[in-house]
Amino acid sequence: MYSLSDFDFVLPPELIAQTPLPERSGSRLLEVAGAQLTDRHFGDIVSLLAPGDLLVFNDTRVLKARFFGVKETGGKIEALVERVLDTRTVHAQVRASKSPPAGTRIRLADAFDVTVGERCGEFFTLHFPSDVFALLEQYGSLPLPPYIEHEADSFDETRYQTVYAKTPGAVAAPTAGLHFDQALLAALAARGVRHAFVTLHVGAGTFQPVRVEDLSQHNMHSEWYTIGQATVDAVRATKAAGARVVAVGTTSMRALESASQGAQLEAGSADTRLFITPGYRFRTVDRLVTNFHLPKSTLLMLVSAFAGYDNIRAAYAHAIAQHYRFFSYGDAMLLTCTNHA
Repeated sequence: MYSLSDFDFVLPPELIAQTPLPERSGSRLLEVAGAQLTDRHFGDIVSLLAPGDLLVFNDTRVLKARFFGVKETGGKIEALVERVLDTRTVHAQVRASKSPPAGTRIRLADAFDVTVGERCGEFFTLHFPSDVFALLEQYGSLPLPPYIEHEADSFDETRYQTVYAKTPGAVAAPTAGLHFDQALLAALAARGVRHAFVTLHVGAGTFQPVRVEDLSQHNMHSEWYTIGQATVDAVRATKAAGARVVAVGTTSMRALESASQGAQLEAGSADTRLFITPGYRFRTVDRLVTNFHLPKSTLLMLVSAFAGYDNIRAAYAHAIAQHYRFFSYGDAMLLTCTNHA
């Protein structure tokens, strides 16, 4: 049985990528096939996939979810929208010297007022005066991850979105998808690699480390996902043909595996708190494209479950020694599942 300390490692700070590379597909790719590690370029993924394989992308779009504002008392606050509940209501993290009680009015971006509603765990309900998505787009700022040390600029607004982002709702990018540009997608299609989409709105909880040594005591954050029937049909056809389902990112993985907890993958929408740790047997996904993850994170546990704990430890040690770039703007891995159901 693994515990939290089994997923710690020391990362030199200079390996945390602070900015994206000039070209999306210009990153490096570490292929992990069992114990075998191969250094590649991301463009090599075209030759590493076979005709008939299915790439499953997460088409969520990152919201401009961060606001600065003031309470009626003049106290400063920072709000990060975590989830849009309806066209005028959100759940948000609110940082302030004193938590605002229900009924408090907050001025955001010196542009409009929101009203604080009931608490929902660590989140505050905020009621917006008009369409949430329009106000976020006009007045909000892009919420870069906490380990990126600069404020988001116009370049980030382009590069911290996938080229196929469609459905607004995330507060963090599905970063494995950031490596794909239109030319690479065209090359994959020309090879006969097919694609499908899921939507999982990534929450800020994706950056939170696990804080309990006993992993069974961890309270997994929830994320909303939806999978359409067309994607289910594509997955089933791929499996029937003996080809491989390749999840692009841990978010696509969580959606696919969450919807596969019955006898087979099913279409639908739901909240997932699926916590994947070593010992989990994967039902749908055969290969995974993913970036390098934070120490003690649930995502590091997920990839360890998928590709094998010892294999991932060796891969991370190799990546550090070879100066791969880490985290959201960093390099990628292509993993092969070692633990199918």
